[in-house]
Amino acid sequence: MANNVDARELEAAESEAKASVAVYNHTFGKPFSYEGKTYETLHFNFGNLTGRDAIAIEDELNAQGKAVIVPVMSGAYLIRMASRACEERLGSDAFEAMPISDYNKIRSAARSFLLRSE
Repeated sequence: MANNVDARELEAAESEAKASVAVYNHTFGKPFSYEGKTYETLHFNFGNLTGRDAIAIEDELNAQGKAVIVPVMSGAYLIRMASRACEERLGSDAFEAMPISDYNKIRSAARSFLLRSE
């Protein structure tokens, strides 16, 4: 059986798949209101985060007495990461106030980005 896969097309598809996990658009099932503002969607670009963001998140959690052993398994780390990637500029406290189903979807998107980029 012949392999008819074009290497350039495969590389482009793999690159596109990696990029798609870096960007996440979340649509709330029911609009979410926080501090007088209502959100129907939130937009995240995890690909814009840097090592400085990772260090700042760890420093913040350490200052609260919360050790980060494995970032990909830490809800507190992941939601702070999402907060930094959120184009709407929401603090982690806003994510903690969201319905759990929305919180979990956003946290899962952050986790998927970390797992995909390893």
